[in-house]
Amino acid sequence: MSLLERFKKGLARSREGFSRRLDHLFHRGEIDEEFYLELEEVLIAGDVGVETGLKLVDQLKEEVGRARLKERAAARELLVQLIAARLSAPEAAPLPEERPRVILLVGVNGSGKTTTAAKLAHRYRQEGEKVMLVAGDTFRAAAIEQLEIWASRAGVDLVKQQAGSDPSAVFFDALHAALARKTDVVIGDTAGRLHTKVNLMEELKKIHRVIGRIVPGAPHQVLLVLDATTGHNGLAQAARFHEAVTVDGVVLTKLDGTARGGIVVAVREALDLPVRYVGIGEKMEDLEPFQPEEFTRALLE
Repeated sequence: MSLLERFKKGLARSREGFSRRLDHLFHRGEIDEEFYLELEEVLIAGDVGVETGLKLVDQLKEEVGRARLKERAAARELLVQLIAARLSAPEAAPLPEERPRVILLVGVNGSGKTTTAAKLAHRYRQEGEKVMLVAGDTFRAAAIEQLEIWASRAGVDLVKQQAGSDPSAVFFDALHAALARKTDVVIGDTAGRLHTKVNLMEELKKIHRVIGRIVPGAPHQVLLVLDATTGHNGLAQAARFHEAVTVDGVVLTKLDGTARGGIVVAVREALDLPVRYVGIGEKMEDLEPFQPEEFTRALLE
């Protein structure tokens, strides 16, 4: 199955809602002011966001005028190109050759960090890398147990401690073990909240410092995990993580569970961060590197 087909399958709910409304709009009549007003409504309802939706419609007007298009159907490809351009970003900097390479996942509880860590581990394992998972979400015993099950399925190492342990101590032990075992990739899960006496963002900064002392230059990639089904509600919380630890990109999970696929555009615009991966299912293989044009075509065509 091609990447475009996988995106289409994973975006089935969005294609039934958001995409169907666009389909109805683009398949009838000539381009007029009513068309642009309806397009604004559809984009905003699809979680693209008010400001971004208005900007997209203004851009489309300019492109339609420049191309002298009359029929609505002819404008669809222009919208695909405009949205894909907004979603595009420079490729992620390659991970260093030195081992271990460290990837840290941050985000609120329930966003899908633990399953994303496992899916990433599976991807690297399939590429022949020796992978270690770190159960750094010590606030939730369930997170540790869940990651242990996923690590077993993926066939990768796991370093954990008991629930309530100091997360930084878990990473300290894990990275020393990774150096001793000549591990290629270390993927760390972290808490989305902690006990009330501990400041979460300060704890993440501490983890960051501990990792850097053991493996200079690490973490080499920090990914912010966001739940697509929460829509705009999760963006303000996400911005706090970006302020605490510099984030390199976003993993947008549970896209198969939302009828508003436009949230991808909102995330890119609001956080000014590239989307690096999208979760489009519950299986180990259902984490895909984000490709703006294929994604946009799967959503809009």
